[in-house]
Amino acid sequence: MIGFIGLGIMGSRMAANLLSAGNELVVYNRTKEKALDLLDKGAVWGESPAETARQSTVLFTMLTNPKAVERVALGDEGFLQHLPKNSIWVDCSTVNPGFSRQMADEARQFDIRFLDAPVAGSLKPAEDGELVFHVGGEAGVLEEVRPYLNVLGKAIHHQGEHGSGTAMKLVVNLTLAQSMAVFAEALNFGESLGLEKETILNTLIGGPTTGAFIGGKKNKLLTNQYDTEFPLEHIQKDLNLIAGEAYQNGSSLPIANVTKEMYSLANQYGLGKEDFSAIYEFLRTPHK
Repeated sequence: MIGFIGLGIMGSRMAANLLSAGNELVVYNRTKEKALDLLDKGAVWGESPAETARQSTVLFTMLTNPKAVERVALGDEGFLQHLPKNSIWVDCSTVNPGFSRQMADEARQFDIRFLDAPVAGSLKPAEDGELVFHVGGEAGVLEEVRPYLNVLGKAIHHQGEHGSGTAMKLVVNLTLAQSMAVFAEALNFGESLGLEKETILNTLIGGPTTGAFIGGKKNKLLTNQYDTEFPLEHIQKDLNLIAGEAYQNGSSLPIANVTKEMYSLANQYGLGKEDFSAIYEFLRTPHK
């Protein structure tokens, strides 16, 4: 049986796709209410991470941050010591590479095989099974879970050893955060020059200077309604992880640090639960 822990915006949709593909699924979430739809469709409820693990030979986690992963893996009622020997733990959470290597070492002590396999994509790709996986760990272990990843995504990139999947995910999310902030600033600038917002969007989207993902944000930017696909508070968390890794590695990221503080302020002004495209709302609104 497949186990799945973490049923937020992404995890709930990934778990639903595994279930729809005919897999037996046992699920756990800190708040059971988020699992009710899956339970109605035939998933089994695990009363704790440990109970979920006992029933699993492959366990997926999709959690908010390293602390959340560590808590469900190693804390009271943590799953790691309860997984059957030689099981596979696939962590799809966005964490830092050093943490992924630490979890691989912890898993090894319990004879559990580990992959860091964070995903590129937000709500709609998760729903449609079109995520992109960046995987770190042994190639043979990846091949064993590839059929499940194929259900969940459209592409699987094996980046190398443990931690390399999460490293690539941080690179991806750095470009994502910066691209959205730059676009939002340019949109505001164009409006300040008297250009119509829709004209600016139609001109820039699809052009050589604009990331393809921004096309999916067009309606949010037009209507100033930021229905959440990727919460702004999560991209802020990722930028903090990136800054920490850069400090550890001696990398200078001046643009990233400015971008991080922009998202941090937007979060402080109450936009954390909105889609991260709400950075535009933060930039267009006067603040005292």
